[in-house]
Amino acid sequence: MTRVDSVLDLIGNTPVVDISVLSPNPDARIFIKLEGGNPGGSVKDRIAKAMIEKAERDGELWPGRRILEPSSGNTGIGLALIARLRGHPITIVMPDNTTNERRQLLEMYGADVVLTPGNEGSNGAVRKAQQLADEHPEWAFLYQYGNEANPQAHYDATGPELLRDVPEITHFVTGLGTSGTLLGVGTYLRDHKPDVKIYAVEPPAGEKVEGLRSLDDGFIPPVFVKWGGADLLDGKRIVRPRESVEWTRRLASDCGIFAGVSTGSAVAGAIKVAERLPAGEHATIAVISPDGGWKYISTGIYTGEIEAAAAIAETVNTW
Repeated sequence: MTRVDSVLDLIGNTPVVDISVLSPNPDARIFIKLEGGNPGGSVKDRIAKAMIEKAERDGELWPGRRILEPSSGNTGIGLALIARLRGHPITIVMPDNTTNERRQLLEMYGADVVLTPGNEGSNGAVRKAQQLADEHPEWAFLYQYGNEANPQAHYDATGPELLRDVPEITHFVTGLGTSGTLLGVGTYLRDHKPDVKIYAVEPPAGEKVEGLRSLDDGFIPPVFVKWGGADLLDGKRIVRPRESVEWTRRLASDCGIFAGVSTGSAVAGAIKVAERLPAGEHATIAVISPDGGWKYISTGIYTGEIEAAAAIAETVNTW
């Protein structure tokens, strides 16, 4: 084990696991990068640290100045953890259909939580946060959807880690939330291995896998535009709530990996990529697992009848 000076030094360098046992195509291998091992339990620890450090360097954040951020949970938890250690009070705006585990973690780290109607999704939390930012210019509004430290964190670290551990990668598949992981990792891979194919996973327009974003539903994160997301993508793979739950359960039963439903969405997308490969083409597909399943046990998604679990995935924010 490595000895570190702070828990924040444990952010990143997450493991990669071969899950090719799930592949429907003998010519396609699938690997998954497990981000649930970060101190705050998700990939969002990476961007939380990057956004806070950038704001501190730029003179926009100092001890005692309040941080404001909209979040479905994971970014808020990462920010609250780091803010607690750095001496920043913090307000997190989140949909009221997030899990109790997420709210309790935020409160444990000292965050003030402002809830918005769950039926408005993450977009409702964004609108409320923007309103609060206008009302409180003395607060630091980091805004992950428009903050370039978000994709930059993945370009600087997540992408290089993935290419180091899966040098033979041919396809990268990830969910589309703020789009930071897609943009940062995808751009790094494209810069260093131009033939890599980049795919986003999203729900059908008008349907929900809570926290997973469909660009066709209207809100396009500003960083997606700034980083040329439309040009970066080779395509999308549409994943429905039932598929997300099914592959989350398969990941646990067949690979022993207990992950959040957003991970199931990413794996379902990778399966679709493997199924559609031209005959005889060999592929190495890599996906990101945003977090573990521990923060979602109370939802009942992991056990019971599949249709009921899929209905839960449509109403409880699991990203």
